[in-house]
Amino acid sequence: EKLSKDIEYLISKESQVKAHITQLDLLLKETECNSERAKQEASQSFEKLYHVLEEKKSAALRAIETSKNIRLEKLQTQVEEYQGLLENNGLVGYAQEVLKETDPSCFVQTAKQLHVRIQKATESLRSFRPAAETTFEDFVVDTAKQEDILSDLSFHSNGLEIPEINEEQSRMYNKALISWECPGKTDSADVYVLEYHKLNKEEESVTWQKTEVCGKSKVLSDLDDDSSYAFRVRGYKGSICSPWSREVIMRTPPAPVFSFLFDDKCGYNNEHLQLNPGRTSVESRAGFPLLLGSERLQVGCYTTLDYIIGDTGIAKGKHFWAFNVEAYSYLVKVGVVPSNKIQKLFHNTHDVTSPRYEQDSGHDSGSEDAFFDSSQPCTLVTLGMKKFFIPATSAAPKDPASRILPLPSCLGICLDCDRGRVGFYDAGRMKCLYECEVDCSGLMYPAFALMGGAAVHLEEPVTAKYREYHDDI
Repeated sequence: EKLSKDIEYLISKESQVKAHITQLDLLLKETECNSERAKQEASQSFEKLYHVLEEKKSAALRAIETSKNIRLEKLQTQVEEYQGLLENNGLVGYAQEVLKETDPSCFVQTAKQLHVRIQKATESLRSFRPAAETTFEDFVVDTAKQEDILSDLSFHSNGLEIPEINEEQSRMYNKALISWECPGKTDSADVYVLEYHKLNKEEESVTWQKTEVCGKSKVLSDLDDDSSYAFRVRGYKGSICSPWSREVIMRTPPAPVFSFLFDDKCGYNNEHLQLNPGRTSVESRAGFPLLLGSERLQVGCYTTLDYIIGDTGIAKGKHFWAFNVEAYSYLVKVGVVPSNKIQKLFHNTHDVTSPRYEQDSGHDSGSEDAFFDSSQPCTLVTLGMKKFFIPATSAAPKDPASRILPLPSCLGICLDCDRGRVGFYDAGRMKCLYECEVDCSGLMYPAFALMGGAAVHLEEPVTAKYREYHDDI
Protein backbone atom coordinates (compact mmCIF):
# COMPACT_ATOMS: atom_id res chain seq x y z
CA GLU A 1 0.00 0.00 0.00
CA LYS A 2 2.86 2.37 0.87
CA LEU A 3 4.69 1.54 -2.35
CA SER A 4 1.55 2.12 -4.40
CA LYS A 5 1.04 5.50 -2.78
CA ASP A 6 4.67 6.43 -3.50
CA ILE A 7 4.25 5.54 -7.19
CA GLU A 8 1.00 7.50 -7.41
CA TYR A 9 2.74 10.52 -5.80
CA LEU A 10 5.62 10.36 -8.30
CA ILE A 11 3.21 10.05 -11.25
CA SER A 12 1.22 13.03 -10.00
CA LYS A 13 4.43 15.10 -9.78
CA GLU A 14 5.62 14.17 -13.29
CA SER A 15 4.80 17.57 -14.75
CA GLN A 16 6.56 19.30 -11.87
CA VAL A 17 9.67 17.16 -12.39
CA LYS A 18 9.69 18.00 -16.11
CA ALA A 19 9.39 21.69 -15.27
CA HIS A 20 12.35 21.42 -12.89
CA ILE A 21 14.40 19.62 -15.56
CA THR A 22 13.59 22.37 -18.07
CA GLN A 23 14.60 25.01 -15.49
CA LEU A 24 17.86 23.19 -14.75
CA ASP A 25 18.64 22.97 -18.49
CA LEU A 26 18.18 26.73 -18.70
CA LEU A 27 20.43 27.19 -15.68
CA LEU A 28 23.12 25.02 -17.31
CA LYS A 29 23.07 27.18 -20.44
CA GLU A 30 22.96 30.37 -18.37
CA THR A 31 25.95 29.18 -16.32
CA GLU A 32 27.91 28.53 -19.53
CA CYS A 33 27.05 31.98 -20.90
CA ASN A 34 27.80 33.77 -17.64
CA SER A 35 31.13 32.00 -17.21
CA GLU A 36 32.15 33.00 -20.76
CA ARG A 37 31.10 36.57 -20.02
CA ALA A 38 33.11 36.54 -16.75
CA LYS A 39 36.14 35.18 -18.63
CA GLN A 40 35.78 37.90 -21.24
CA GLU A 41 35.52 40.63 -18.61
CA ALA A 42 38.55 39.23 -16.75
CA SER A 43 40.49 39.05 -20.04
CA GLN A 44 39.55 42.66 -20.80
CA SER A 45 40.77 43.74 -17.37
CA PHE A 46 44.12 42.05 -17.93
CA GLU A 47 44.29 43.39 -21.51
CA LYS A 48 43.99 46.89 -20.07
CA LEU A 49 46.90 46.14 -17.77
CA TYR A 50 48.89 44.71 -20.69
CA HIS A 51 48.13 47.83 -22.73
CA VAL A 52 49.32 50.12 -19.94
CA LEU A 53 52.49 48.04 -19.50
CA GLU A 54 53.15 48.01 -23.26
CA GLU A 55 52.83 51.80 -23.39
CA LYS A 56 55.18 52.19 -20.44
CA LYS A 57 57.59 49.69 -22.00
CA SER A 58 57.60 51.51 -25.37
CA ALA A 59 58.11 54.88 -23.70
CA ALA A 60 61.03 53.54 -21.64
CA LEU A 61 62.69 51.94 -24.68
CA ARG A 62 62.25 55.12 -26.74
CA ALA A 63 63.83 57.23 -23.99
CA ILE A 64 66.79 54.84 -23.73
CA GLU A 65 67.24 54.79 -27.53
CA THR A 66 67.15 58.60 -27.76
CA SER A 67 69.66 58.97 -24.94
CA LYS A 68 71.90 56.36 -26.61
CA ASN A 69 71.97 58.23 -29.93
CA ILE A 70 72.82 61.55 -28.25
CA ARG A 71 75.65 59.97 -26.30
CA LEU A 72 77.06 58.15 -29.35
CA GLU A 73 77.07 61.38 -31.31
CA LYS A 74 78.97 63.21 -28.57
CA LEU A 75 81.52 60.43 -28.21
CA GLN A 76 82.00 60.14 -32.00
CA THR A 77 82.66 63.88 -32.27
CA GLN A 78 85.23 63.56 -29.49
CA VAL A 79 86.89 60.66 -31.30
CA GLU A 80 87.19 62.73 -34.48
CA GLU A 81 88.73 65.60 -32.54
CA TYR A 82 91.41 63.37 -31.05
CA GLN A 83 92.10 61.67 -34.37
CA GLY A 84 92.96 65.11 -35.76
CA LEU A 85 95.82 65.27 -33.27
CA LEU A 86 97.51 62.28 -34.83
CA GLU A 87 100.43 62.67 -37.29
CA ASN A 88 99.47 63.12 -40.99
CA ASN A 89 95.91 63.84 -39.91
CA GLY A 90 94.04 67.02 -39.26
CA LEU A 91 95.84 69.57 -37.06
CA VAL A 92 99.28 67.92 -37.17
CA GLY A 93 99.24 67.61 -40.95
CA TYR A 94 98.13 71.21 -41.34
CA ALA A 95 100.88 72.43 -38.97
CA GLN A 96 103.49 70.52 -40.98
CA GLU A 97 102.31 72.25 -44.14
CA VAL A 98 102.46 75.67 -42.45
CA LEU A 99 106.14 75.04 -41.61
CA LYS A 100 106.85 74.85 -45.35
CA GLU A 101 105.56 78.42 -45.86
CA THR A 102 108.36 80.70 -47.22
CA ASP A 103 106.58 84.06 -46.98
CA PRO A 104 107.47 85.43 -43.47
CA SER A 105 104.41 87.65 -43.08
CA CYS A 106 101.98 84.92 -44.20
CA PHE A 107 103.75 82.37 -41.95
CA VAL A 108 103.48 84.58 -38.85
CA GLN A 109 99.80 85.29 -39.41
CA THR A 110 98.91 81.61 -39.96
CA ALA A 111 101.25 80.22 -37.27
CA LYS A 112 99.72 82.47 -34.59
CA GLN A 113 96.19 81.13 -35.17
CA LEU A 114 97.53 77.59 -35.42
CA HIS A 115 99.36 77.94 -32.12
CA VAL A 116 96.12 78.87 -30.33
CA ARG A 117 94.38 75.78 -31.76
CA ILE A 118 97.24 73.53 -30.74
CA GLN A 119 97.20 74.95 -27.17
CA LYS A 120 93.47 74.14 -26.83
CA ALA A 121 94.10 70.61 -28.11
CA THR A 122 96.94 70.02 -25.65
CA GLU A 123 94.79 71.29 -22.76
CA SER A 124 92.13 68.68 -23.59
CA LEU A 125 94.87 66.04 -23.42
CA ARG A 126 95.83 67.09 -19.90
CA SER A 127 92.23 66.90 -18.59
CA PHE A 128 90.67 64.11 -20.57
CA ARG A 129 87.02 63.46 -19.86
CA PRO A 130 84.55 61.46 -21.99
CA ALA A 131 81.86 63.59 -23.55
CA ALA A 132 79.09 61.24 -22.36
CA GLU A 133 78.34 58.61 -19.70
CA THR A 134 78.17 54.98 -20.75
CA THR A 135 75.84 53.77 -18.01
CA PHE A 136 72.05 54.00 -18.11
CA GLU A 137 71.37 53.94 -14.35
CA ASP A 138 68.85 56.76 -14.70
CA PHE A 139 66.69 54.49 -16.82
CA VAL A 140 66.35 51.57 -14.37
CA VAL A 141 62.65 50.72 -13.91
CA ASP A 142 61.71 50.12 -10.26
CA THR A 143 58.71 47.77 -10.30
CA ALA A 144 58.89 46.47 -6.71
CA LYS A 145 55.76 48.34 -5.57
CA GLN A 146 53.83 47.34 -8.70
CA GLU A 147 54.86 43.72 -8.23
CA ASP A 148 53.49 43.78 -4.68
CA ILE A 149 50.22 45.26 -5.93
CA LEU A 150 49.93 42.69 -8.72
CA SER A 151 50.70 39.85 -6.32
CA ASP A 152 47.68 40.95 -4.26
CA LEU A 153 45.48 41.02 -7.35
CA SER A 154 42.43 38.89 -6.58
CA PHE A 155 38.83 38.49 -7.61
CA HIS A 156 36.31 40.40 -5.51
CA SER A 157 33.30 38.22 -4.88
CA ASN A 158 29.87 39.24 -3.71
CA GLY A 159 29.53 35.69 -2.34
CA LEU A 160 32.07 36.38 0.44
CA GLU A 161 30.67 38.55 3.19
CA ILE A 162 32.57 41.63 4.27
CA PRO A 163 33.97 41.07 7.78
CA GLU A 164 33.38 43.68 10.47
CA ILE A 165 35.86 44.54 13.23
CA ASN A 166 34.19 44.23 16.63
CA GLU A 167 35.37 47.28 18.58
CA GLU A 168 33.81 46.09 21.85
CA GLN A 169 35.73 42.81 21.81
CA SER A 170 38.96 44.40 20.56
CA ARG A 171 41.47 45.74 23.07
CA MET A 172 44.55 47.98 22.81
CA TYR A 173 47.15 47.66 25.57
CA ASN A 174 50.82 46.58 25.42
CA LYS A 175 49.54 44.28 22.73
CA ALA A 176 46.44 44.69 20.62
CA LEU A 177 43.70 42.07 20.38
CA ILE A 178 41.73 42.72 17.18
CA SER A 179 38.55 40.67 16.71
CA TRP A 180 36.15 40.59 13.78
CA GLU A 181 33.03 38.75 12.70
CA CYS A 182 30.87 38.20 9.62
CA PRO A 183 27.22 39.30 9.65
CA GLY A 184 26.06 35.98 8.14
CA LYS A 185 27.31 32.42 8.34
CA THR A 186 27.27 31.41 4.65
CA ASP A 187 30.34 31.25 2.39
CA SER A 188 32.72 32.11 5.21
CA ALA A 189 36.35 32.72 4.24
CA ASP A 190 39.11 30.15 4.60
CA VAL A 191 41.65 32.74 5.73
CA TYR A 192 41.68 36.44 6.63
CA VAL A 193 44.24 39.17 6.05
CA LEU A 194 44.46 41.87 8.73
CA GLU A 195 46.19 45.13 7.78
CA TYR A 196 47.11 48.02 10.06
CA HIS A 197 49.20 51.17 10.08
CA LYS A 198 50.06 53.94 12.51
CA LEU A 199 48.34 57.26 11.87
CA ASN A 200 51.03 59.84 11.21
CA LYS A 201 50.19 63.22 9.70
CA GLU A 202 53.78 63.72 8.55
CA GLU A 203 53.76 60.65 6.29
CA GLU A 204 52.59 61.38 2.75
CA SER A 205 52.00 57.75 1.77
CA VAL A 206 50.55 55.02 3.97
CA THR A 207 52.39 51.71 4.32
CA TRP A 208 50.06 48.98 5.55
CA GLN A 209 51.49 46.11 7.56
CA LYS A 210 49.64 42.87 6.96
CA THR A 211 49.32 39.50 8.65
CA GLU A 212 47.48 36.34 7.62
CA VAL A 213 45.05 34.87 10.16
CA CYS A 214 43.21 31.54 10.13
CA GLY A 215 40.70 32.53 12.83
CA LYS A 216 38.72 35.69 13.54
CA SER A 217 41.09 37.41 15.97
CA LYS A 218 44.74 38.35 16.09
CA VAL A 219 47.13 39.58 18.78
CA LEU A 220 49.56 42.26 17.54
CA SER A 221 52.69 43.36 19.36
CA ASP A 222 55.33 46.09 18.93
CA LEU A 223 52.79 48.92 18.94
CA ASP A 224 53.85 52.37 20.15
CA ASP A 225 52.33 53.90 23.29
CA ASP A 226 49.94 56.84 23.02
CA SER A 227 49.42 56.31 19.27
CA SER A 228 46.44 55.81 16.97
CA TYR A 229 46.28 52.89 14.54
CA ALA A 230 43.93 52.09 11.67
CA PHE A 231 42.81 48.49 11.11
CA ARG A 232 41.01 46.72 8.28
CA VAL A 233 40.38 43.08 7.36
CA ARG A 234 39.25 41.06 4.34
CA GLY A 235 38.43 37.40 3.77
CA TYR A 236 39.93 35.01 1.19
CA LYS A 237 38.53 31.80 -0.22
CA GLY A 238 41.00 30.41 -2.73
CA SER A 239 41.83 33.18 -5.20
CA ILE A 240 38.62 35.06 -4.36
CA CYS A 241 38.57 37.79 -1.73
CA SER A 242 35.97 39.99 -0.12
CA PRO A 243 36.16 43.80 -0.15
CA TRP A 244 37.99 45.44 2.76
CA SER A 245 36.05 46.02 5.95
CA ARG A 246 35.38 49.50 7.24
CA GLU A 247 38.56 50.97 8.72
CA VAL A 248 38.52 51.14 12.51
CA ILE A 249 40.79 53.55 14.41
CA MET A 250 41.92 52.60 17.91
CA ARG A 251 44.39 54.23 20.29
CA THR A 252 47.01 52.62 22.52
CA PRO A 253 47.31 53.60 26.21
CA PRO A 254 49.45 56.62 27.14
CA ALA A 255 51.92 54.31 28.98
CA PRO A 256 52.82 50.61 29.31
CA VAL A 257 50.29 48.48 31.17
CA PHE A 258 51.00 47.96 34.87
CA SER A 259 50.25 44.43 36.13
CA PHE A 260 48.86 43.68 39.58
CA LEU A 261 46.14 41.79 41.48
CA PHE A 262 43.94 42.88 44.37
CA ASP A 263 45.79 42.56 47.70
CA ASP A 264 44.06 40.13 50.06
CA LYS A 265 46.39 40.78 53.01
CA CYS A 266 46.91 44.53 53.52
CA GLY A 267 43.75 45.82 55.23
CA TYR A 268 41.43 43.52 53.28
CA ASN A 269 38.11 43.11 55.11
CA ASN A 270 36.55 39.82 54.01
CA GLU A 271 33.37 40.57 55.95
CA HIS A 272 32.56 43.52 53.69
CA LEU A 273 34.43 42.64 50.46
CA GLN A 274 34.53 39.45 48.46
CA LEU A 275 37.45 38.58 46.16
CA ASN A 276 37.26 35.97 43.44
CA PRO A 277 39.87 33.14 43.63
CA GLY A 278 42.15 34.80 41.08
CA ARG A 279 42.04 38.17 42.93
CA THR A 280 41.02 39.88 39.67
CA SER A 281 37.54 40.99 40.84
CA VAL A 282 36.24 42.49 44.07
CA GLU A 283 32.64 42.88 45.15
CA SER A 284 30.98 44.81 47.96
CA ARG A 285 27.58 43.69 49.14
CA ALA A 286 25.11 45.87 51.02
CA GLY A 287 24.21 43.61 53.95
CA PHE A 288 24.40 43.53 57.73
CA PRO A 289 27.29 46.04 58.02
CA LEU A 290 25.14 48.71 56.40
CA LEU A 291 22.07 47.79 58.43
CA LEU A 292 24.03 47.79 61.67
CA GLY A 293 25.24 51.30 60.85
CA SER A 294 21.70 52.62 60.48
CA GLU A 295 21.79 54.41 63.87
CA ARG A 296 24.90 56.29 62.81
CA LEU A 297 23.18 57.11 59.52
CA GLN A 298 20.37 58.81 61.41
CA VAL A 299 22.72 60.86 63.57
CA GLY A 300 25.50 61.93 61.23
CA CYS A 301 24.61 60.61 57.80
CA TYR A 302 27.79 58.56 57.57
CA THR A 303 28.14 55.34 55.59
CA THR A 304 31.11 53.08 55.36
CA LEU A 305 33.64 52.80 52.54
CA ASP A 306 35.64 49.58 52.26
CA TYR A 307 39.11 49.98 50.78
CA ILE A 308 41.31 47.56 48.87
CA ILE A 309 44.64 48.18 47.13
CA GLY A 310 46.80 46.52 44.49
CA ASP A 311 49.44 44.03 45.55
CA THR A 312 52.27 45.79 43.65
CA GLY A 313 53.64 49.31 44.10
CA ILE A 314 55.09 51.80 41.61
CA ALA A 315 58.36 53.57 42.37
CA LYS A 316 59.02 55.50 39.13
CA GLY A 317 58.08 55.83 35.51
CA LYS A 318 54.76 56.09 33.74
CA HIS A 319 52.18 53.29 34.02
CA PHE A 320 48.61 52.54 32.96
CA TRP A 321 45.97 50.09 34.22
CA ALA A 322 42.33 49.52 33.32
CA PHE A 323 39.22 48.02 34.89
CA ASN A 324 35.45 48.07 34.56
CA VAL A 325 32.83 48.86 37.17
CA GLU A 326 29.55 46.97 37.22
CA ALA A 327 26.62 49.12 36.09
CA TYR A 328 24.64 48.38 39.28
CA SER A 329 27.40 49.78 41.52
CA TYR A 330 26.13 52.40 43.95
CA LEU A 331 29.44 54.09 44.78
CA VAL A 332 33.06 53.31 43.92
CA LYS A 333 36.16 55.42 44.38
CA VAL A 334 39.34 54.73 42.35
CA GLY A 335 42.81 56.24 42.28
CA VAL A 336 46.21 55.91 43.95
CA VAL A 337 47.61 55.96 47.48
CA PRO A 338 51.23 56.38 48.68
CA SER A 339 52.71 53.62 50.86
CA ASN A 340 53.20 55.93 53.84
CA LYS A 341 49.45 56.68 53.98
CA ILE A 342 48.02 53.21 53.46
CA GLN A 343 47.42 52.70 57.19
CA LYS A 344 45.14 55.73 57.28
CA LEU A 345 42.78 53.97 54.91
CA PHE A 346 42.18 51.18 57.39
CA HIS A 347 41.42 53.08 60.65
CA ASN A 348 39.07 51.72 63.27
CA THR A 349 35.68 51.35 61.62
CA HIS A 350 33.94 52.82 64.68
CA ASP A 351 35.83 56.10 64.30
CA VAL A 352 33.55 58.41 62.35
CA THR A 353 36.55 60.62 61.50
CA SER A 354 38.12 57.70 59.64
CA PRO A 355 38.53 58.07 55.89
CA ARG A 356 36.55 54.83 55.64
CA TYR A 357 33.47 56.97 56.24
CA GLU A 358 31.85 58.90 53.46
CA GLN A 359 29.61 61.84 54.33
CA ASP A 360 26.81 60.85 52.02
CA SER A 361 24.06 63.39 51.52
CA GLY A 362 23.80 62.84 47.76
CA HIS A 363 26.08 62.94 44.73
CA ASP A 364 25.03 66.46 43.85
CA SER A 365 26.73 68.06 46.85
CA GLY A 366 29.84 69.67 45.44
CA SER A 367 30.94 71.22 48.74
CA GLU A 368 30.88 67.85 50.47
CA ASP A 369 32.90 66.28 47.63
CA ALA A 370 35.49 68.99 47.98
CA PHE A 371 35.65 68.55 51.75
CA PHE A 372 35.98 64.79 51.45
CA ASP A 373 38.66 64.83 48.72
CA SER A 374 40.78 67.40 50.54
CA SER A 375 40.74 65.35 53.73
CA GLN A 376 41.77 62.06 52.15
CA PRO A 377 45.27 60.48 52.25
CA CYS A 378 44.82 59.21 48.68
CA THR A 379 43.86 60.67 45.31
CA LEU A 380 40.48 59.28 44.24
CA VAL A 381 37.60 60.05 41.90
CA THR A 382 34.01 58.96 42.45
CA LEU A 383 32.01 56.59 40.25
CA GLY A 384 28.54 55.25 40.77
CA MET A 385 25.02 54.97 39.46
CA LYS A 386 26.46 54.72 35.92
CA LYS A 387 28.15 58.13 36.31
CA PHE A 388 31.68 59.53 36.50
CA PHE A 389 32.03 62.52 38.87
CA ILE A 390 34.75 65.08 38.23
CA PRO A 391 36.03 66.30 41.64
CA ALA A 392 35.12 69.82 42.70
CA THR A 393 38.32 71.87 42.25
CA SER A 394 39.11 75.45 41.34
CA ALA A 395 39.68 74.37 37.73
CA ALA A 396 36.52 72.24 37.50
CA PRO A 397 33.21 73.68 36.23
CA LYS A 398 31.17 75.29 39.02
CA ASP A 399 27.92 73.84 37.75
CA PRO A 400 27.58 70.38 39.41
CA ALA A 401 25.67 68.99 36.41
CA SER A 402 28.58 69.70 34.06
CA ARG A 403 30.88 67.65 36.34
CA ILE A 404 28.81 64.50 35.85
CA LEU A 405 29.77 62.32 32.86
CA PRO A 406 28.44 58.95 31.66
CA LEU A 407 30.45 56.09 33.15
CA PRO A 408 32.64 54.48 30.44
CA SER A 409 32.38 50.71 29.99
CA CYS A 410 36.10 50.50 30.78
CA LEU A 411 38.01 52.99 32.91
CA GLY A 412 41.78 53.55 32.89
CA ILE A 413 44.27 55.25 35.22
CA CYS A 414 47.63 56.62 34.10
CA LEU A 415 50.17 57.43 36.83
CA ASP A 416 53.24 59.46 35.85
CA CYS A 417 55.55 59.36 38.88
CA ASP A 418 58.23 61.50 37.20
CA ARG A 419 55.79 64.37 36.56
CA GLY A 420 53.66 63.80 39.66
CA ARG A 421 50.43 63.51 37.68
CA VAL A 422 47.57 61.01 37.64
CA GLY A 423 44.96 60.87 34.86
CA PHE A 424 41.62 59.08 34.62
CA TYR A 425 40.69 57.78 31.15
CA ASP A 426 37.85 56.41 29.14
CA ALA A 427 39.86 53.30 28.25
CA GLY A 428 37.65 52.44 25.29
CA ARG A 429 38.56 55.66 23.45
CA MET A 430 41.75 56.39 25.44
CA LYS A 431 40.39 59.85 26.23
CA CYS A 432 41.46 61.64 29.41
CA LEU A 433 38.44 62.62 31.53
CA TYR A 434 40.27 64.20 34.46
CA GLU A 435 43.90 64.81 35.50
CA CYS A 436 45.43 66.20 38.67
CA GLU A 437 48.69 66.47 40.60
CA VAL A 438 49.71 63.74 43.04
CA ASP A 439 52.50 63.37 45.58
CA CYS A 440 54.71 60.48 44.39
CA SER A 441 57.36 60.69 47.12
CA GLY A 442 56.88 57.02 48.11
CA LEU A 443 55.71 53.79 46.54
CA MET A 444 52.34 54.34 44.86
CA TYR A 445 49.61 51.68 44.92
CA PRO A 446 46.36 51.39 42.95
CA ALA A 447 43.50 52.07 45.39
CA PHE A 448 39.81 51.21 45.27
CA ALA A 449 36.93 51.94 47.66
CA LEU A 450 33.46 50.39 47.46
CA MET A 451 30.21 51.14 49.25
CA GLY A 452 26.89 49.33 49.12
CA GLY A 453 26.33 47.00 46.18
CA ALA A 454 29.34 47.44 43.86
CA ALA A 455 31.93 45.42 41.92
CA VAL A 456 35.22 46.13 40.11
CA HIS A 457 36.90 43.81 37.58
CA LEU A 458 40.49 44.28 36.44
CA GLU A 459 41.18 43.97 32.72
CA GLU A 460 42.95 40.85 31.44
CA PRO A 461 46.27 42.59 30.48
CA VAL A 462 46.46 44.09 33.99
CA THR A 463 46.12 40.72 35.69
CA ALA A 464 48.60 39.00 33.33
CA LYS A 465 51.77 39.15 35.42
CA TYR A 466 54.06 39.05 32.41
CA ARG A 467 52.26 41.87 30.63
CA GLU A 468 51.18 39.88 27.62
CA TYR A 469 48.17 38.32 26.01
CA HIS A 470 48.22 34.58 25.67
CA ASP A 471 47.93 33.13 22.17
CA ASP A 472 44.71 31.35 23.12
CA ILE A 473 42.98 34.50 24.37
